[in-house]
Amino acid sequence: MIPTKEAWIKALNERHGTKMQEKISSATVCICGLGGLGSGIAIALARMGIGKLILIDFDKVDITNLHRQQYKANQIGMHKTEALKENLKEINPYLKMEIHTIRLDENNAKDILSGADIICEAFDNAEVKAELVNFVLSEMPEKYIVCASGMAGINSANLVKTRKISKRFYLCGDEMSDVEDGIGLISSRVMLCAAHQAHMVLRIILNEFEV
Repeated sequence: MIPTKEAWIKALNERHGTKMQEKISSATVCICGLGGLGSGIAIALARMGIGKLILIDFDKVDITNLHRQQYKANQIGMHKTEALKENLKEINPYLKMEIHTIRLDENNAKDILSGADIICEAFDNAEVKAELVNFVLSEMPEKYIVCASGMAGINSANLVKTRKISKRFYLCGDEMSDVEDGIGLISSRVMLCAAHQAHMVLRIILNEFEV
């Protein structure tokens, strides 16, 4: 049985406090890339009662994604935007979502990202990561961007951290590990990094910043 919207809001207010929840529920976050990081970020924010998510990815769910990404076996072959939207609606039936099943580039980025308060970079390609960061910092300097670098392997979870790079730019991860070095992506460590990104988003929304 799906709870009423009133019951849903009441439960969130009781857990987070009304003032905090009002800020969270009025925020819009864009997630660029819906793999292990992006799908994890989205689920964490949906559970917190975020106001709106803008979800961007051109890829489809593959069996090789299931060990670390927040999809189901029966969603193989679906576009990740559609599959994640389906899963998020099961978690938070009142979440507003806008999906873009496209490859983000300099020709469409500004129009899509402009509606977000905070942008999460969650791509798995270093070059594409850098392109997005550089675009946001140069073309949209009023936006906050939360990125990730380094979450591969089985090394200590304590090495995954959040660091303030500049006033509106935050980086999560161990900043060292890379699948290019022959080490795989493990679900627990990817989830750790995604949680760091989601938590930093919440801190920004609540005006709590890293030093």
